[in-house]
Amino acid sequence: MDKIILGIDPGIADTGFGAIIKENGGKIRCLGYGSIKTKAKLDLPERLEILNKELEKIIKKYQPDLVAVEQLFFCKNVKTAMTVGQARGVILLTCRKLKKDIIEFTPLQVKQAVSSYGKASKSQVQKMVKTLLGLKEIPRSDDAADALAVAISAINYI
Repeated sequence: MDKIILGIDPGIADTGFGAIIKENGGKIRCLGYGSIKTKAKLDLPERLEILNKELEKIIKKYQPDLVAVEQLFFCKNVKTAMTVGQARGVILLTCRKLKKDIIEFTPLQVKQAVSSYGKASKSQVQKMVKTLLGLKEIPRSDDAADALAVAISAINYI
């Protein structure tokens, strides 16, 4: 049975998403990707509400069997880390409210899953995403490409 995975790369200004399908024979392919953008001029509660509403639409569109979310990595800017942490909280709550199973991966785990090398560069990971999914070009934006990498990381969990 085919399984759909939605990968999410959390952010407050730009949350990347990527939906892939693992077909019965094991082949994976991309269903779609993009990003949820919020404007910096809006206050944080409004930005979080936009993230919630847009993510609900994406989940309803793709009907994933599993949602894979990248964990927050160490961040030197405490304010940024707190804001991204709040966005992650909204993402996790939205998925939970829609009764979706969730799995989380660190950036190191994502790099290892996609490129077999935990210290792979962003461009190496993006090239592997393109290759693994048989895409004609590297997905734009970077956040969407990262979200597809997160989704690929979850392939063995469904």
